[in-house]
Amino acid sequence: MNQKLSDFYPGQQVKHLKTGGLYRILHLAKIEATLEEVYVYEALRNQTVWIRPKSEMLDGRFIPDNSMI
Repeated sequence: MNQKLSDFYPGQQVKHLKTGGLYRILHLAKIEATLEEVYVYEALRNQTVWIRPKSEMLDGRFIPDNSMI
């Protein structure tokens, strides 16, 4: 898959700006019916797994969490 520098990558930790929640990116995937790219990610507080369209993940509501660096 083509990955731009602004894209998130598997294993990266990100922060949701509105809630402050921390998440780990698990995969970049595609919805079979539409071929829309989605991120599969895990909440670090309770290991809940979520899926969100790539466009929403990259629209500014999530940012890389650099606290682990």
